[in-house]
Amino acid sequence: MLITLMFAAGFYFYDNYNAKPKVQAVSDSISTVNYLPTSTTGQIIYHQNYALSYHEKYEQAEWVAYELNANQLVSNKFKRPYFEQDPKVLTKSANYWNYKNSGYNKGHLCPAGDRIFSEEAYNETFLTSNIAPQIYEFNAGIWNRLEQKVRYWAQKYEKLYIVTGGILTSDLKTIGDENVAVPNYFYKIIVDFQEPEIKAIAFLIPHETSEKALYQYVVSIDEIEKLTGINFFAELPNDLENNLEKSDSYVNWSF
Repeated sequence: MLITLMFAAGFYFYDNYNAKPKVQAVSDSISTVNYLPTSTTGQIIYHQNYALSYHEKYEQAEWVAYELNANQLVSNKFKRPYFEQDPKVLTKSANYWNYKNSGYNKGHLCPAGDRIFSEEAYNETFLTSNIAPQIYEFNAGIWNRLEQKVRYWAQKYEKLYIVTGGILTSDLKTIGDENVAVPNYFYKIIVDFQEPEIKAIAFLIPHETSEKALYQYVVSIDEIEKLTGINFFAELPNDLENNLEKSDSYVNWSF
């Protein structure tokens, strides 16, 4: 199967059961855009159903990027696999044993619930390059609420592009023998490239228990770029990039 995250030839909407990905150009002006963010580490890993930039210093991905389409939102019950180290990470991803007795969950960045259209895709989310330490109340609380909202939007808007990760800084608490960093904040960026209303929304959520409404954590993509040093849409046409990244409005998204 071809790598499904080949964004360089347009916005790919893939079908895991076909040998070739389906291609749909959003418009002539951005039909050859690479949608992947920049990497501050130079270690971009391509899996079949998501891509990531691994940051060895923090023993986790600085971002994970993937597509979520309405036709992928199916109901399957697969056996939950063990977490495994990512064989594609040259510096070796953190061992799951770092989390043992740490008080932190193994928090998925690309959620397993977004990849249940095939067992292969589901199992792929259990690589340790796709997890970060999260307290249970956050992982099962507001972070889970946001993941469910993204699935709702994928059903409503049909095709989404998502980038997510923790805010990684040198002063973070660490766990385990490999010093896996515990982010104080997590972010998620969602883009709907469907014309005529191309839109984006971004969330920056403190790593803590919260009962607040999701819209209270909406920020601009520009703000997340300042915190991470990552350029999320460097190859978009400048006017579109600026419009998407400066907005902190959620009025075009159904809450």
